[in-house]
Amino acid sequence: MSIIEALILGLVQGLTEYLPVSSSGHLQIAKELLGVELTDNIAFDVILHFATVLSTLVVLWPAVRRVVGGFFSFRKGPDMTYALKIIASMVPVGIVGFLLKDTFNQMLASDYVMAVVGAMLLLTASLLTFAHRAKPRHKEEISWGDAMIIGTAQAAATMPGLSRSGTTIATGLILGNKRSVVAEFSFLMVILPILGESLLDLLSGDLASIGVGLVPLAVGFVTAFVSGCLACKFMLRIVNNGRLIWFALYCLVVGLISIGSYIF
Repeated sequence: MSIIEALILGLVQGLTEYLPVSSSGHLQIAKELLGVELTDNIAFDVILHFATVLSTLVVLWPAVRRVVGGFFSFRKGPDMTYALKIIASMVPVGIVGFLLKDTFNQMLASDYVMAVVGAMLLLTASLLTFAHRAKPRHKEEISWGDAMIIGTAQAAATMPGLSRSGTTIATGLILGNKRSVVAEFSFLMVILPILGESLLDLLSGDLASIGVGLVPLAVGFVTAFVSGCLACKFMLRIVNNGRLIWFALYCLVVGLISIGSYIF
């Protein structure tokens, strides 16, 4: 992989991680267009996801500090409860990742991956449209039930092309949660799963077999971090302004193009 290719992939990851358009799907599309083939697709994607997780920590640091402080206070209260809800929401994606990691890696390397990405982008478009049309109820607090449903949505979004942020935010909005509340919850709930996955890859030595040089990997990482900071701030404003429907149209177009590229 060249430095330019790594820069492009890092930019794609950083910009699309928070926008409801599927970072995994766009990464795969970018790899196809650039002709990039990796020994371990998931390990490389995890590195870029790790960079965007760091951008989440930077942008949402006050909320992160409140959650961490609430959890380690070991005292009953709203911060402790909120932290436990976030942890509970991570369980489904942890189970799916543990059981199906090899399956997803094989799917990313398959001939039909663009068809899968396209179909999941169409599903993302549908979810965003339902969220746009959902009757707002503006619940100020994520309930335990909502936390588990949103967590299950995050687990489903491990499918390439199904936007994690789009799926979780749309699910939260359909359940009647306030836009700013569900956006923050969606971004916070991904931190530990990605950090845990990155740590496991480091300990297992999988990162050494990616097939990417150290310099391109560093360029991709830094680019994903910087662009991720900008995209995270932008997405928080977009959610609060209720303009997700435009991303639904975008996912519809890109999804159809992806499917068409596989068929034709």
